[in-house]
Amino acid sequence: MRTPVIAGNWKMHKNVNEAIDFFSAFRDRGNREGVETVICAPFPALPALTEEAKGSRIGLGAQNMHWEEEGAFTGEVSPTMLKALPIDYVIIGHSERRIHFAESDEMVRLKTRSALDHGLTPIVCVGETLEEREAEQTREVVRRQVVAAIRGLSSDGVTRLILAYEPVWAIGSGKSATAEDADEVIRFVRKTVADQYDQQVANEVRILYGGSVKPANIDSFLAMGEIDGALVGGASLDPESFARLVEAAHRRGDLK
Repeated sequence: MRTPVIAGNWKMHKNVNEAIDFFSAFRDRGNREGVETVICAPFPALPALTEEAKGSRIGLGAQNMHWEEEGAFTGEVSPTMLKALPIDYVIIGHSERRIHFAESDEMVRLKTRSALDHGLTPIVCVGETLEEREAEQTREVVRRQVVAAIRGLSSDGVTRLILAYEPVWAIGSGKSATAEDADEVIRFVRKTVADQYDQQVANEVRILYGGSVKPANIDSFLAMGEIDGALVGGASLDPESFARLVEAAHRRGDLK
């Protein structure tokens, strides 16, 4: 059985003190067996959070990284810097990176491979825009992004990463795909992995849904057979709401 993942993406929110306050309020309720709980915080907060997270099951992640270990890349952070903190997860290819910072499929591929090579778990984001959805291009876009991200990886590498289907039109909009629609696309994502490798590899990959996930709708997503958890934006900023998402995933594990 695939362990569910609830990953919070704080984006550009919370200074160091706010991050520590959040963790103090969240730690006990978020420290659940049977759930992989991850907080992806801004870079300045990560060193303090690594201290706060000691002795807990709560993992920490970055929101981006460069694929090179060092070099003349002003403003970037390398995988070796993250591992030295230590950090175990990193979000790769979020739509906000693709749209606002012109990250290409090739850059996502390089970052994914580098993260795996350095012992990090990449959370690789894929998803279509509203225009692409209305043009009935969802599968074409998602397939292209998935194939590009995993190209050249070993089977073991693919099973170690996490994929996140995040329709761009649902991120931060208050709108979300229906659980059935999300499950259908995620089933297609899994089939895409199977087409590139085999069904056993595809069955091992955790695939999350992201896009205006909150306590009011998390149960409907987790009830779907293909959805292995959520990559959460706004609802991860409040310790109470984020804890409720983790508790929902914990209940799902008990039911299974």
